[in-house]
Amino acid sequence: MSTLSALLATHTDLPGAAVDHLQRVVGEWQLLADLSFADVLLWVNADPRGIVCVAQCRPTTTSTVLPEDAVGIVVSDDEHPYVREAFETGRIVTAQPGSGDAINMRQAVPVRWGDDIVAVLSRDAARVSRRSASALETAYLECADALYRMISEGSFPTAEARSDTKSSPRAGDGFIRLDREGRVVYASPNALSAYHRMGFNSDLRGQDLIETTRALVTDPFESRDVSDYLRSAVEGRNGQRMEVEARGATVLIRALVLTPGGRIDGAAVVIRDVTEVKRRDRALMSKDATIREIHHRVKNNLQTVAALLRLQARRTGNGEAQQALGEAVRRVTSIALVHEALSMSVDEEVDLDDVFDRLIPIVVDVSAVGSQVRVHREGNLGVFPADRATPLVMVLTELVQNAVEHAFDPGAHGTVTVKAHRSSRVLDVVVHDEGKGLPDGFRLEDSDRLGLQIVRTLVAAELGGSIELETSSAGGTEARLSLPLGKRPA
Repeated sequence: MSTLSALLATHTDLPGAAVDHLQRVVGEWQLLADLSFADVLLWVNADPRGIVCVAQCRPTTTSTVLPEDAVGIVVSDDEHPYVREAFETGRIVTAQPGSGDAINMRQAVPVRWGDDIVAVLSRDAARVSRRSASALETAYLECADALYRMISEGSFPTAEARSDTKSSPRAGDGFIRLDREGRVVYASPNALSAYHRMGFNSDLRGQDLIETTRALVTDPFESRDVSDYLRSAVEGRNGQRMEVEARGATVLIRALVLTPGGRIDGAAVVIRDVTEVKRRDRALMSKDATIREIHHRVKNNLQTVAALLRLQARRTGNGEAQQALGEAVRRVTSIALVHEALSMSVDEEVDLDDVFDRLIPIVVDVSAVGSQVRVHREGNLGVFPADRATPLVMVLTELVQNAVEHAFDPGAHGTVTVKAHRSSRVLDVVVHDEGKGLPDGFRLEDSDRLGLQIVRTLVAAELGGSIELETSSAGGTEARLSLPLGKRPA
């Protein structure tokens, strides 16, 4: 689906500042659609063909009257003459619907930017029963009319009052209408419930909302901030939405200055009770911090085990025991590095490239031939989830350790290269050494080396992949590892 920016670039030559203003209008129009119980469409000139719809919004407070998507549709001036009239006159134009039309009201609101009309909003509302409007409907519609008029005058929305439209309260979350003195003219049931959660148990109607809210907030700094925010709205200054905590409840508050005709006419306040949302967020953050602390402690414990094994290796005089203990140190250290990475991760994922590069010096250090062999990596291993990172790190270190120890004669110089290629489906890794190659008749399935047995078990059981070990045509040995990515195979 084409974005608003793409459609404006296709059909208009509006300057960037005008496009930004239309983006702000679209950012606010869910509130407009909800308050006016109407479908709202944004139209721009597509001369000489007519006008084109570049965005569409449906209300959440009532049923839509325009179920078909109109975005991208170009229509002639004859099909929507009231929209064309709004373009030409710069005034709000109301059209009379047909007798059998399900739409009760069609209105075109010019969108003014500076001295120019850069677009038109069409407002289509459904036909309703003849019953008298409720207090909520009356308050909603009066506020909507004021905002539409401000759009036609170019005073709404303002660049300074840009809100986070993804998280700002909606009209249905809670709505309060204030007069010029900041007293409550109307408060919706959801708004009353939000204030009840904050500890206010009376009717809001007639109350000074600034003083009432200030008294509910126990934190003195937050109390001053919210009262200043509401007072600024009543006095005609917009600001960003606020999050307020009072008596265990958390609410989002956003105040909109109403200045139709250039005269301050109070403010509209939308409010949302987010107590449960914040509670769940805090619980998730606490759980995440606990998990990372566990990884940190496991890492510390594993490092202690590695240190004890290293100490034991120094004290023993048996060369074979020293080698076995050295290999155990490396294996424990490789697992500890994964847990260290997880202790700093917020999403239980591990950057294998970072872990592997930190592990290579340890592998070379504990090998039989020491620093005579150089190990380097080509390509990226990428990021892996925690449950696959540990076995994969162990497999790679075992393969590198096997190449360093067994491919070269003692004291010989050489290189071990780890080549990684990752696609959307498979990670292919080749561990290539320049050594003496495999002995005659070697079969991986028949090998009794502990390291290779660990590799075969982890690759098959934990990673669901395949491993091959063969003599390279370029000399030396190649270990070819292929691991499926995405969903783990059964």
